[in-house]
Amino acid sequence: MSADTPAISGASVVKLARGVRMHEDPVRGQMVLLAPERAMALDDIAVAIVQALDGKRSLDRIAEDFAAKFDAPAAEIAGDVRAFAQELAIRRLLEIVE
Repeated sequence: MSADTPAISGASVVKLARGVRMHEDPVRGQMVLLAPERAMALDDIAVAIVQALDGKRSLDRIAEDFAAKFDAPAAEIAGDVRAFAQELAIRRLLEIVE
């Protein structure tokens, strides 16, 4: 992680950065995140996480909601959600609200 990439924690509240949007790529039949001069292919799990990044709930809260919805271990989901959010932050696709 570079010095200018913000650290993401479970308490972080994030949303997609300005100019970033999710879009269905009809040619490839999958969802992608589009940003100026960049694109990132998303699998079904990534789509669910991106849709949950509403700028209101913390990453820990999102993980708790997923754990309840999918009857899965909250700690494992929380780690995956934070890691994915950190990757989006590194790629400058996220804005930290809190």
